[in-house]
Amino acid sequence: MIDLAAYFGLFLAALAAATILPMQSEAVLVGMLLTETYSTFMIVAVASFGNVLGSLINWALGRWIERFRNRRWFPVGDSAMERAQGWYRRYGRWSLLASWLPIVGDPITVVAGTLREPLPTFLLLVAIAKISRYVVLAFATTSLVS
Repeated sequence: MIDLAAYFGLFLAALAAATILPMQSEAVLVGMLLTETYSTFMIVAVASFGNVLGSLINWALGRWIERFRNRRWFPVGDSAMERAQGWYRRYGRWSLLASWLPIVGDPITVVAGTLREPLPTFLLLVAIAKISRYVVLAFATTSLVS
């Protein structure tokens, strides 16, 4: 039961970290790896699934929130939105490979939603980025412990 709770906590941390909430999941992942109690494969799989799902929430938010862009309470000004969309148009869908980066990664996934990036392409590129990040982090952590 404790294992399930730990994996669920990792899932929630990874999910929240991929949304626009200011969180990080790497510490939870590394902490679980350092205990040498949990399966490395399961840790990477659970964290990756949560993180990709969080990015999917951002994409959906981007698709939905664009209709409110002209409201006074909209959280992003026109100039900032135009800059973000211009940047995404310039670098295209390949910028989703940077979705794992702190600070800029989450907004990239939101902008992809506002610009109607097709879901299959979005999921493929984001999954590549997120899974790769966790695999590298897990490899580095387990290499240091061994």
